[in-house]
Amino acid sequence: MRRFLRRLAGVAALLLAWEGFSRSGVITREYFPPPSEVAVALVRMLGEREFLLDLVATLLAWLIAVGVAVLVAVPAGLLLGSIPVVRTAVGAVIEFLRPIPAIMWWPLFSIVLVDGPRTKITLAVYAAVWPILLNIVYALGEVDRGYVETARSFGLGRLSVLLWVKLPDVVPFAITSLRIAATFALLVVFSTELVFGGDRGIGIYLIRYGEESGRLDIVLAGAVLAGVLGYLSNSAFAALQRKFVVWAPGEPR
Repeated sequence: MRRFLRRLAGVAALLLAWEGFSRSGVITREYFPPPSEVAVALVRMLGEREFLLDLVATLLAWLIAVGVAVLVAVPAGLLLGSIPVVRTAVGAVIEFLRPIPAIMWWPLFSIVLVDGPRTKITLAVYAAVWPILLNIVYALGEVDRGYVETARSFGLGRLSVLLWVKLPDVVPFAITSLRIAATFALLVVFSTELVFGGDRGIGIYLIRYGEESGRLDIVLAGAVLAGVLGYLSNSAFAALQRKFVVWAPGEPR
């Protein structure tokens, strides 16, 4: 409870500072509206059918991207982390691809996938795969060799060692990386919608009704909503880790 109150106090302090600065006249309110006006715009947006359709489109793209990233990165991470020869063979390729921003692949993916939701989902998958994959590989490399040798001395094969010895150590890293990956995926989905447009999505709504009409309260309301979604996602994964990964240290309650 005390931790929650401290967080609430921090948010309240930020909002008060934002409100005061916006109303001080240093910057015209039209270009930097106060949170009171942004909140009104957000509530109005949440009551519009058009915005809700765009919200659902963004959420679906985000969830699909995270799900596909998990399906790709977890098996690949377990494979690379368990077989050094494979890890060495593809290591250079991974290190080449990993630093390339997902958004830079948009021209290629938009042609191959004929644009649409598939493009932003694929870009988000690309961004989300790396933290999950690399954290799993790292976690497998950090498993205590003593545990592995003890398990093998009892006759456990490679698969049994992976399932019963290594995976319990990997799960906390995997959940932490999933929290990071979900944030990356949301960032890419929003960025793709804002920069390249499309049929549906929050970013497309902000361009259509915010930037084109000069309504920065709508733009900031969208930014606030994106932050709330990211915070809720991170909190959900943290709660999941505290509840089910009881053998690993977690965040203080």
